Amino acid sequence: MSSNEKRGEAVDLSHHLSKVGQARQTSPLKGLHKYMGKPGLISLAGGLPNAAYFPFSSVSGDILAPDSFPLETDSKESSLSWFWRLFSRTDKERTSTFTVGKYSKHPGDLDLENGLQYGLATGQPKLNEIIREFVGKVFQPGYSNWTTLVHTGNTDAWFKTVQTILNPGDGLIVSEWTYPSAMAGAQPFGIIPVPVGMDSEGMSSISLRQTLSEWDESARGIPRPHVLYTVPIGQNPTGTTMGIRRKKEIYDICVEYDIIIVEDDPYYFLQQGKYIPKSDRVVDSATDDEAFIASLAPSYLKIDYQGRVIRLDTFSKTVCPGSRLGWFTCNPMFAERLERTAETSSQAPSGFTQIYVASLLLKWQYEGYIRWLKALRLQYKQRRDYFLDCFADEFHLQKKFSSEGYTAGTHLYHASLKPRRSFVPLGEKDNAYSKPLFSFVPPSSGMFLWIELHLEEHPAFSSLGYKALEMKLWTEIAEAGVLFAPGAMFSATPVEDDTLGYGHFRISFSNSTPEDLKKAVSTFSTVLKRFMKN
Repeated sequence: MSSNEKRGEAVDLSHHLSKVGQARQTSPLKGLHKYMGKPGLISLAGGLPNAAYFPFSSVSGDILAPDSFPLETDSKESSLSWFWRLFSRTDKERTSTFTVGKYSKHPGDLDLENGLQYGLATGQPKLNEIIREFVGKVFQPGYSNWTTLVHTGNTDAWFKTVQTILNPGDGLIVSEWTYPSAMAGAQPFGIIPVPVGMDSEGMSSISLRQTLSEWDESARGIPRPHVLYTVPIGQNPTGTTMGIRRKKEIYDICVEYDIIIVEDDPYYFLQQGKYIPKSDRVVDSATDDEAFIASLAPSYLKIDYQGRVIRLDTFSKTVCPGSRLGWFTCNPMFAERLERTAETSSQAPSGFTQIYVASLLLKWQYEGYIRWLKALRLQYKQRRDYFLDCFADEFHLQKKFSSEGYTAGTHLYHASLKPRRSFVPLGEKDNAYSKPLFSFVPPSSGMFLWIELHLEEHPAFSSLGYKALEMKLWTEIAEAGVLFAPGAMFSATPVEDDTLGYGHFRISFSNSTPEDLKKAVSTFSTVLKRFMKN
């Protein structure tokens, strides 16, 4: 749909509300807020502390320049020099200062009098104004009356969404490998995960249609699910990126079967593209803002012409996790119900957080924030590349096309142990390498590498099985000083002793020094060699 084409309004999807979501009423005291903007009003209704007694006269901070990080790599530099400079403290950071006083000088300005007061669950007006501009320009929802409201991070947003649209005993469509905290958040409400097969783009539309078309309520014991949960970009844990064609296929199926899509998308701006081996890598060049946005796999919002997508965004990966700040984008009916949920739970995110993030974005403006996001993507891409380069240095990697399972449709790397150093040159034909012990598809988004273990040659494989071996290997790696995330926790359904499959690890490359990343891969190699002999 072009930007000039007229968009319709969201359809009525109120039948998807849970019993709790339907029952929520406007909080009695919060309902008075609609009168607060009336000129000359003397309010004696709420228990609002007097702003004169707030012990802050002003808050201020130093903000990095939005162009603090480069938009392109330098072909004259060594492959590691950019990374070491990233962690050096020798260069003075370029900053600008903001200050927010207790009382505003102009109507609509940020101030502490209102910012630190009890506020609306929808968030501070100035911040919402910034968010709405951003969503309209970047995500471009496919219907006209979409709206936004803030939340305290995507975990909180998912918690509120579960209460609003799911009843105890409902099924929830998820990928076969999925984010475990989302499942843990739904489980106490009696929500039952319904896993759907995956391929190289994440959830498979073929598997989704098969699951829905063959649904047998009497055999399953629950009605056909009406909610789908997905992390489409930087799929957690596999790191895949779902393109617009696949999203259209899944969206059309959800329209056909009347399903709500919850799009949990914290890694949206960390779309890094394909991994190119070091020997074939070329210089990354800067792009303009429109080209940058066009290069990103679009959100489900862009094709959502009915208002059946509830999108969860967060500043955790683009500003900082401690901000505990994000926002919903959805149709007004869902937004109003989510607001009612917030009024009697979290209320609004911290006033300090909203002031600081709004001040940052006001200082940078839209163009500055996009400049920051472009550089941020490059930083994580270079981290990803360096980490995979470490694996290429430590292991023998063989690239093969996959046609099965969650890696179907892409190239994956099979990793074998390299031989010990020898004075006799060895060629590929000399069978110098072990059989592949693990494989992976280079992540195209996000912060994680997902590896699949192939431990069939382990002496105890037939007696222990892959699950026990996964945990045994994980324990030995942890005792050697490196902590991975065990793969079993990412399964949509519990992994039992007799569950077929392979072991897995999820490994993060987002928050360690180059030295530690390299050491971690070396330690993994050392432990793996020892492990395969015992």
